[in-house]
Amino acid sequence: MTTSQDKHPLAELSGTILLAGAGKMGSAMLEGWLALGLAPRKVAAIEPQPTSEIAALAARGLRLNPTAEATGEVAAAVVAVKPQAAPEVMPALVPFVGGATVVVSIMAGRTLRFLDDALPGAALVRAMPNTPAAIGRGITVAVPNARVSDAQRALVDALLSAVGAVEWVADEALMDAVTALSGSGPAYVFLLAEAMAQAGTAAGLPPALAATLARVTVAGAGELLHRSALDAATLRHNVTSPGGTTAAALDVLMADDGLAPLMTKAIAAATRRSRELAG
Repeated sequence: MTTSQDKHPLAELSGTILLAGAGKMGSAMLEGWLALGLAPRKVAAIEPQPTSEIAALAARGLRLNPTAEATGEVAAAVVAVKPQAAPEVMPALVPFVGGATVVVSIMAGRTLRFLDDALPGAALVRAMPNTPAAIGRGITVAVPNARVSDAQRALVDALLSAVGAVEWVADEALMDAVTALSGSGPAYVFLLAEAMAQAGTAAGLPPALAATLARVTVAGAGELLHRSALDAATLRHNVTSPGGTTAAALDVLMADDGLAPLMTKAIAAATRRSRELAG
């Protein structure tokens, strides 16, 4: 028998969750919230081009493009639009944001100062998720401003954890490196799979087989890293026999001009670009 103590906090939410932007990331978050028991009638979505899935949820009670008056008290407003749309979208959110509303932005590069200029006096959280959120395996780093209460932080944590792990930081300056590492990181892993497949083809494998081997190996190793209590270095040691084939490859990858310094340069470049985009 399920009791109220067994329910996720989102299932017993008081107030409305406003989602501004129901694209890929916004929709992934919404799907996660509903899976945890949030009722569609507790959600209001602002989306000028709703998908058929969003339209179907509207038939089940989700309020699609409502007025502020029809939305009622907004507990949290999640801004999931593209950063370049922010100057147009943020003013439209003003009527929805009340004194008890916490605003969560997942717009890359948009700072707490930018958000505060648009919504003066609001409780604000800047967050950076990554694309594995689409399958519930993302990680999000969040930084609050001083007006976010403990209860609001707990609500934001519940909303963000619906699509994966959540880490909190106190220093917003860290968000550029976060963007470079975890925000952009999935692309690095996909590139690794591409490079492994190309190398396999160069070694004589049929291209289709090389692509399959690379895809499944990267995915399987990632899952092993996810499930194991061991750190990455220990897992690497465990599959490396002295003098064997893996050791021969790692001699190249771990050379002074190998993968580690190259990755350091890549993360530094992405961090610099994140700072530039944030102004």
